[in-house]
Amino acid sequence: MNPVLFSSKKTEWETPQALFDELDREFGFTLDVCALPENAKCDLFFTPETDGLSQSWKGHICWMNPPYGKEIGRWVEKAYRESKQNGTTVVCLLPARTDTRWFHDYVYGKAEIRFLRGRIKFVGAENSAPFPSMIVIYRGNCPRCEQGMF
Repeated sequence: MNPVLFSSKKTEWETPQALFDELDREFGFTLDVCALPENAKCDLFFTPETDGLSQSWKGHICWMNPPYGKEIGRWVEKAYRESKQNGTTVVCLLPARTDTRWFHDYVYGKAEIRFLRGRIKFVGAENSAPFPSMIVIYRGNCPRCEQGMF
């Protein structure tokens, strides 16, 4: 396999609108925590300049499609920690990298996981992603989630 397919200078990939719309109908998002002004999925959003990692997400129903670079683990940890605050739900579009530290520390057994069939095609990309994707859902104050029961 060509290693170029697994790396990119670009780390921000816009969520396919149909995927977002389907999840928005289910959750009713109020905040996009990782956006650029031109691709924000909610009226309220954080950009790299406003730095969603340093902001509180408390009380929101959050959409998160984080940068897919080395900092992705920080975003997943932030989503997990914010979900612990009263009323905060975070729904994440993530690469299905089950071999990573962030997956084992902050996803497996701590969130609802929905693996997506096939490979998604991000807005503006020539081809589908070279990796599988998953939706990770942190439901704030959800006793079933804490027990790994969904």
